[in-house]
Amino acid sequence: MPIPAPTPEADVYSIPAAYRKMENTHILFWLLKDVAWCMVWRPLGLAMVVPTLGIALVIAWRTRAYASELAHNLAIVFWITANSYWMTSEFFGFDTVLVAPYVTGKHLALVPFFIGLGILAYYYLVQKPRENQTAQPATL
Repeated sequence: MPIPAPTPEADVYSIPAAYRKMENTHILFWLLKDVAWCMVWRPLGLAMVVPTLGIALVIAWRTRAYASELAHNLAIVFWITANSYWMTSEFFGFDTVLVAPYVTGKHLALVPFFIGLGILAYYYLVQKPRENQTAQPATL
């Protein structure tokens, strides 16, 4: 099924070119981090956490005026945090160490994963329905 062309009355969200370049650079750093993780290149993997997470934070900050963008970008920040912690736990061998009954070091990565999911759940279950209500014209 073809994608319909945008209509003149459709809402348009445009990204400034400088922001788009930053997002593309962010993807590069993220991929380098994950390739280093896969190849167990510890120094590169750990070094890529800083720019990957740093740019994710900047992107979230820059999109803070748009609830949808902020929610999704914060979820990405927590995803990268969880992902980086998980990578670190494997690099340093505490991923299989029990920290509580049935909970290993790797399982602690679930905390930021669930925070990200919680942010998205709040956006879709609470914030977005409110936005939709205020966007509708009042009827008598």
